[in-house]
Amino acid sequence: MATTKTDPKLALANGTRKSKVQGGLSREQLIQAYRLMYTSRRIDDREILLKRQQKIYFQMSGAGHEAIGAAAGLTLRPGYDWFYPYYRDRALCLALGVQPYQMFLQGVGAADDPSSGGRQMPSHWSYPSLHIVTQSSPTGSQILQAVGCAEGGRYFARHPKAADVPAGVADYRQFKNVSFQNDEVTYVSLGDGTSSEGEFWEAMNAAALGKLPIIFCVQDNGYAISVPVEVQTAGGSISRLVSGFPNFHFEEVDGTDPVASYAAFQRAARYCREGLGPAFVHAHVIRPYSHSLSDDERLYRPESERERDAQRDPVTRTQMYLLREGILDDKGINQLEKEVEAELQSAVDRALEALPPPPESVMNFIYSPDIDVTSPAFDTLPAAESSSDGKKATAKTMADLINVTLRDEMKRDDRIVIFGEDVADCSREEYLRQKLVKGKGGVFKLTFGLQNEFGNDRVFNSPLAEAAIVGRATGMATRGLKPVVEIQFFDYIWPAMMQIRDELSTIRWRSNNGFSCPAVIRVAIGGYLTGGAIYHSQCGESIFTHLPGLRVVFPSNSLDAAGLLRTAIRCDDPVLFLEHKRLYRESYGRAAYPGPEYMIPFGKAKIVHPGTDLTVITYGAVVPRALQAAQKLEREQGVSVELIDLRSLNPFDWDMIAASVAKTNRALVAYEDTLSWGYGAEIAARIADQLFDSLDAPVRRVAAKDTFVAYQPILEDAILPQPNDLYLAMKELAQY
Repeated sequence: MATTKTDPKLALANGTRKSKVQGGLSREQLIQAYRLMYTSRRIDDREILLKRQQKIYFQMSGAGHEAIGAAAGLTLRPGYDWFYPYYRDRALCLALGVQPYQMFLQGVGAADDPSSGGRQMPSHWSYPSLHIVTQSSPTGSQILQAVGCAEGGRYFARHPKAADVPAGVADYRQFKNVSFQNDEVTYVSLGDGTSSEGEFWEAMNAAALGKLPIIFCVQDNGYAISVPVEVQTAGGSISRLVSGFPNFHFEEVDGTDPVASYAAFQRAARYCREGLGPAFVHAHVIRPYSHSLSDDERLYRPESERERDAQRDPVTRTQMYLLREGILDDKGINQLEKEVEAELQSAVDRALEALPPPPESVMNFIYSPDIDVTSPAFDTLPAAESSSDGKKATAKTMADLINVTLRDEMKRDDRIVIFGEDVADCSREEYLRQKLVKGKGGVFKLTFGLQNEFGNDRVFNSPLAEAAIVGRATGMATRGLKPVVEIQFFDYIWPAMMQIRDELSTIRWRSNNGFSCPAVIRVAIGGYLTGGAIYHSQCGESIFTHLPGLRVVFPSNSLDAAGLLRTAIRCDDPVLFLEHKRLYRESYGRAAYPGPEYMIPFGKAKIVHPGTDLTVITYGAVVPRALQAAQKLEREQGVSVELIDLRSLNPFDWDMIAASVAKTNRALVAYEDTLSWGYGAEIAARIADQLFDSLDAPVRRVAAKDTFVAYQPILEDAILPQPNDLYLAMKELAQY
């Protein structure tokens, strides 16, 4: 661990004449730094004016942060290193090559805005060619992705052939042009308030554990909107709190001083490029403007405090430094500022004439425009059911086929990495080498043997941190890897909800197809466990089918699990792959392995039991229970039930539902989640809305009671839908 601290009170405090190269910056670079800082400030001022004229719709200032941003941008390499900036990083983006005109296009929400095509607020940077990765509004949610990005770059450096796209390949890799450098650095920035977020600490821990080449830049202006640092951070210093993390290089610097900031970033970047570990730059800056134009800092900051900050204004201080050191005179300063003003006026005039995006474009890039996972390309036949000795292949459980599918896909695709809690065989690899242990491979043993076969680079355990699992996977997938990660129980997915809802599912749309992250999240879900109770038995899939941009599938048997998982891995969208725990080793639905090319398109349901009198639509563990009820009803009442297994929840097979209901004129929707607000409610509503003329009876639903799943088996049976509940509902509906 290395630490360098620059006292903000001392930097640039005296008038001692320095050499023409200060902190590694030449005269030309110092002039360039001032131009960047001045340009950044004046863009803020122009945007504020445009907002007050109602010509743009939002404004977020980078004022006071210009020096640290320019220093970082002059140190790091656009299109070589990777950047996860936050909204105050205007000067950084300018230093990396973003043009003022492009920033004004963001402000007016123009179709030609390269960051989002009018979909995101200003100061939400996204420039793929510069490796500036699309930014969102939730505070700090980019930090874990930056860790994943750094991991992805290092993986490709160690496994360069994984970056290749094999001839004739027909999967996501065609559309992921991977670039990587052996000494690349990932930059991620945040305000001091963001260091209060749990994801910040998860990211710091992961970076330290992996000795990753990533620079964390905390730009500390003393406030998180109106909350001062002493209320956010114990002891008032984030540097003090993080100082115990191993493998880090630490810098604390006056972030209003471009010379000191540049020197600090040079040291930090050198440490990372040499493979020594991550770096942490704590930059003390100011915020001369309110948090945004939606905030008025005069309500909580007295004039005396604001005047004190003004004495450290980085633009003013740098201008005075250039004059004092004889780098520029008054005429040179005036000439530079006139050039900037002229450039900005031209940029504003052009941006105000730019066309807005057409309304019909709103549905573009929710999902991949390149790979259609509902197409026949993903509809392949199973291999012949025979073993090597010519005998009929043995029927396998869902757990078995998920394991062998993962194994075959990892053989096919070197970009696949698998991680999560307990998924490895054994993190202490020497135990495996010495054959002291057999290995675990997940609490349900679905990843058993994969680490042994493919190594610790590709299958590994993560810290117990669900947000970190999904956030890191998102960063890896953005870089071109195919992470297949596991959340151990659906009941514990909620810490990752921010990453899934605000990041994973939105990245392609919000960047206007500039970035994508086709990760796969495997999750064990559901009840019927006799003893699982509240925190090991719940469903809740409708919360995730509600998210545009996320594919959600839920197989009910071994064959479908193998085919849908392979489709999930090869597709170009993020996928939530739900695996019902009760079905892992059930006798129902066992099948021989269908071979390494078997796939099932998303959005294609399956008729489990054909019928003519009543349509039952379901999925997951309710499928075998509904089948039991349907067979009993047919035996006892002569009612012919058509049972549809949706298999894929988003997208879902509306055409099959419509055709079946048009034939039977009756519909029942059955699902394991709670009755109210569940997934089946949407299906029922669509049937009532669009198929009303085909119905001879009301649409019925059978689901769990509106409570939690209990531990005692008698209570669990009373809460979850049972075969008899389904039987009675089918019978009543048939007799209506």
